[in-house]
This record gives sequence, C-alpha cells and structure tokens, in this order.
Amino acid sequence: MDRSNSVPTGDAARNTNTAPTKNIVETVIAAGNFRTFAAAINAAGLTAELAAKGPFTVFAPTDEAFKKLPAGAYDNLLKDAGKLKAVLNYHVVSGYLMARDLKSGELATAQGTSLTAVVSSSDVRVNGARVTKADIVATNGIVHAMDTVILPKNWQLLAAAA
Repeated sequence: MDRSNSVPTGDAARNTNTAPTKNIVETVIAAGNFRTFAAAINAAGLTAELAAKGPFTVFAPTDEAFKKLPAGAYDNLLKDAGKLKAVLNYHVVSGYLMARDLKSGELATAQGTSLTAVVSSSDVRVNGARVTKADIVATNGIVHAMDTVILPKNWQLLAAAA
C-alpha cells in the first residue's frame, strides 16, 4: 500500500493545538481583558522581565478587577514606580503552575513575600481572590485571570485625596 500521499503537508500538517507563540506580556495584551494590567507592566518597566525565559505563573487581574480598587488608587500607583513594581511582582510566581498543579498553601512571589492559595474542587483562590479563567498558556509560563488585585498582607491601596 502506497502511503506517500497520506502524510499531510503545508497547512494540513499544522495542528491547531500547537504550542503557544506569545510570551506572557503578549498573551495578556492579546487576551483583551487585561489592558490595565498590561499598561501597568509597561509603566513599571517589567515588560522585559515578563517576556524573559521564565517560566512564570502570573495571577493577572482583569480590567474588572482593577475597577474594584478605590477611586484614584490605580492612578496613585502609577505615580509610584517602586510600589507599582512591587504590587505587580506580587502577582508573579516562579514556575509553570497549571490550575491542576496548584495546591493549597503559601507560594513565594517575585515581590518577595508569599501569597496564599486555596484550592478546592469548585475553584482556586489566591489571597481570597478568585481565579476566573485558569491556564492561559504562554511560551514562558501560565496566566490565570483574577477577579481582584491581590496585595501582600497589611498593604492597602488608598483612594486619591478628595
């Protein structure tokens, strides 16, 4: 039996479930619901770090999550590059952690303090914030969409002075 014609070539050979082609920064930009997070990464000067080899697991707050912050808090954060960088790095964990790989307990962040994951059969929470979309795969890690901006213990983002 001649099988020479059974091997697909060109477009037919490409699997639609191929490996990701975008790094974490490109992935959050392309997703469309992380515009504020992507802008913050850029403002904090973290683009190159989060585009680097990794792997990283990023708990990325959605645009809706940023809207939950006190009025003016995000704008204040943009004016303080050091604090902005610390807050963003608190959303980043070293390693490639799919939702199924996450266990309840402490996870060390790029910011230097730990966050607390609580994993149940119904959802994954990080410092009480819920993962709304898990396992968004990038070339250098994983992104999990979060419904809230998470902060280290005892940190607060204050509203702008009236």
